Amino acid sequence: MTQDEKFMKEAIRQAKKAAKLEETPIGCVIVADGKIIARGYNRRNTDKNTLAHAELAAIKKACKKLGDWRLEGCTMYVTLEPCQMCAGAIIQARLDRVVVGCMNPKAGCAGSVLNLLNIPAFNHQAELETGVLGEECSSMLSGFFRALREKKRAGELKKLQTH
Repeated sequence: MTQDEKFMKEAIRQAKKAAKLEETPIGCVIVADGKIIARGYNRRNTDKNTLAHAELAAIKKACKKLGDWRLEGCTMYVTLEPCQMCAGAIIQARLDRVVVGCMNPKAGCAGSVLNLLNIPAFNHQAELETGVLGEECSSMLSGFFRALREKKRAGELKKLQTH
């Protein structure tokens, strides 16, 4: 197992925490000097907060741990390609590297819709690695959404039966 796979496994563990809360299973860890310094997982519905993304939670914790808003020398591992908000935060935090599990063709901003991590006009760019444990990350997300659709269908059937 590579270092990237080892740390992505931990991001997947974080994603599973989100799934237990019936949140979209997205997880993230930030690593400095070969050690995890921060973890985060999606909590948007739980916290009723648009900003409660895995990446932002991890960035906040990493900044607190290091005592600085700059996360130079750090690598982020995230199970799903970051959205525009999170990609912007990654650049603002000066993260050196981002490792993504699976891509998000509908909303991803690390190569799918846009690549905000590598715009030469910005004062910082982040190295990007994609597809690390991608199949595992992708199947976790598709399984979650499949179960959600089934649950919704079952609820609609129940409503029809009671009317």
